[in-house]
This record gives sequence, C-alpha cells and structure tokens, in this order.
Amino acid sequence: MGSGQNIPIAGIMLAAVTFVALLLLGTEIVIAFAVLTVWVGSLLVAAGRPPEPPRAKVKQRLTIDSIRDLIESSNTPLIITERSIIAIANRAARRILGPHVIGQDARVALRQPEAISLLNENRQGEAIVRGLVRRGDIWQINRQMIDERLAMLEFINQTAEADISRAHTDFVANASHELRTPLAAILGYVETLQEGDAGLDTPTAHKFLGIIEREAQRLHALVSDLMSLSRVEAEKHDLPTARIDFASLVERAACDAAGPSRMERLNLEIAVEPLVLGDLQQLEQVVRNLVDNALKYGAPDTPVTVVLDLAQGDLARLAVVDQGEGIAPEQIPHLTRRFYRTDPGRSRASGGTGLGLAIVKHIVERHRGRLDITSELGKGTRVVVRLPLAEADPPKESALPDEDVPAVHPSEAQQLS
Repeated sequence: MGSGQNIPIAGIMLAAVTFVALLLLGTEIVIAFAVLTVWVGSLLVAAGRPPEPPRAKVKQRLTIDSIRDLIESSNTPLIITERSIIAIANRAARRILGPHVIGQDARVALRQPEAISLLNENRQGEAIVRGLVRRGDIWQINRQMIDERLAMLEFINQTAEADISRAHTDFVANASHELRTPLAAILGYVETLQEGDAGLDTPTAHKFLGIIEREAQRLHALVSDLMSLSRVEAEKHDLPTARIDFASLVERAACDAAGPSRMERLNLEIAVEPLVLGDLQQLEQVVRNLVDNALKYGAPDTPVTVVLDLAQGDLARLAVVDQGEGIAPEQIPHLTRRFYRTDPGRSRASGGTGLGLAIVKHIVERHRGRLDITSELGKGTRVVVRLPLAEADPPKESALPDEDVPAVHPSEAQQLS
C-alpha cells in the first residue's frame, strides 16, 4: 500500500476475533481461514481506493465546465461568478475587460459603484454603468442567479441607443429654434402693422409685408425640408428598384433648379446616358439641391458646371462644381450635419434651411451611393455623387414623370444650407 493510505486496523482485529470464534465453535480450520482471508482482503482493497469526492463538488465542476463551453462563442459579454469571484469570462467579456479578470473579485474588476451595489446585494437585478470600458460609454449589467453559489453577469452596450436618443433630442431642440426665428419675425411685424395708426406710410407697410412674406417662405421651406428628411430616413433601408434614365433626370432637374433667371450660368456636360436603380423624386431632389446650392453660393456671374460621366466603369458619377469662396477644410466634415451652416447669416438671408446636404446624404446612402465634397478657399467647391449602375439587360425606362408621379415645381425644390 501507498504511504498515504489508512490501514483498517479495527476491521482486521474484528476479522481475527471472528476467526478464533469459528474455531472454538468447531468450524473446520480451512473454512474459518477462508472467511478470514476474504474479510481482510476486502478491507485492504477498499482501503487502497482513492476517496470519492463529494457529489456536490463533482456536480459543480461539471456545471462550470459545461457553462464555459456554452457561452464562450457568444457575442454578448458574459461572466460567471462563484461567490463574487469571476470563474468564467467568455471571449467577448475578456475583450472588453481583459483576460486578467478571471480569478478576481468581480467588485474589484468592475470598480463601478452601481455594479458593486448589485453584487453586494447578492440577488438578481440590473444596473446601469457609465465609463466601464471607455469614457462616455453606457452598459447595462444584468445579474441572474444560477444556484446558491453561481451567478451570471450579462453586459449590454447601450451607448449607441443613448447616442441616438441624444441626437433626436438635439434635432428637436435645433428644429424648434429654427422654427421660432421666422415665427417671431412674422408675429412681430404683424403686431406692428395691427397696432400702427392710420398714418403708417405705405412704403413702411410694404417693407414689413415683404419681410413677413420672406419669413413665411423660409418657414415653409424649413417645414418642407423637415418632412422630406423624415421620409428619407423612414425609407433608408428600402433599396429603390425603379430603373431611371439618369442623364435625362440630371438635365431636367438642373434646369429646373437654375430657372430662367440663372440659366446662362449653368454649364451641362453629360457624356453618358447611364441607367441607375433609384427613386425618381429623391434623385431629382439631390440634383436640384446641389445645383441650387452651387448657384446660390458661387461667385456672381460665374458658371456652375454639372458633369455626368462614369467612374470605375460601374458607377454613374455626378459632379457639381462652383467658383465661389470655397469652404475651410475643418468645416467640410460637418457639412452634412443637420442645421450646420458655414455662414449662418448669409445662409438665412438666401433662404437656406441648413438641411439640404443632410437630405442629399441620406438619399445617396439609401441608393447605396457615395457623397464626396472637396473645396479650396478662393477657388470653389466640388460635390460628387456616385451611384451604382443598373443592369442593362431589361428595356430602358424613361425618367420622365408619368401621371401617377407629379413633377415637383422648382419653387418647391429643397434648398441647401
């Protein structure tokens, strides 16, 4: 036997006493010796076996091993704690917290007061934790009890949802501010006209009425742009399927945006006649917005060039180039933000709403296209839209609006900031 085994002395002595008793009772010695041998041998064999672990510990080990295999590939960060000590952290949890957390006290690893409070209470529940991985991020930690010793912590990243909610709040606040400005001007001048005596001279009255009309038109354009942006965002996941003659659309929409008064400044260079899958009215809106913006902010009496060609062989490329003052490099990344203006005073004076490029961006994204803006101070700005070409096998359809799709009047064209 090994040195670590316990010899069953009491059992062997009892077997010896039994052997003597059998002899005294007249049992044959062979039978009595056989009984002694079997008895002592069974005791020695039993003493040589390793001790059987408690059933609870075997069950616990099997449970932890099976849980580890089950949760390892989950994309949701999951942690298994054993009396607040982290026993298991799956791949996603190790990615955000580090592999060193295994074996640590979960309260030390998480460090956040909300999480520590949840763990100290030793119950099922949830906690919202800020700055768990990076400053400003938001995580929801859900705690579920597996048994009296084991618990599972689930980490849900709510940063994106919080950013969306904050963006919606900012949008409502900005929209409210933009709406209040023309409304205040309209109400102020109307009250002045109503309270003025009969001696209010006609030129002053005409001036006030002109301001009221201009602000009302600005308010109408702003509401129209808000509704348009809302429709585009609601349809952003729906890929358009109508086959559009893009060359005809560009020519028609660009001329509508220029109108008779600015037509001499428009320079069209249409080199190809591509077909694209698109929404007719939304693509017209893109062209109108870009051309109107270039004419509005380009230098007076300078041409605005609209070029339609192919890029990389499988993309229709529309470029609108003006010869204006240009845009500073640090402002270009912000141009597609809602209500962003490089020159607020000039934009408002020209009737801009600050939503035009945001609308263009969302329409281009819905069409699986790309929007690029480049500019050089003192020379002008170039806006490029690239759209995937449609398959050329089916018959080509005209981009002209039919009776079911009314054309948009130039006065209702969306304005860029």
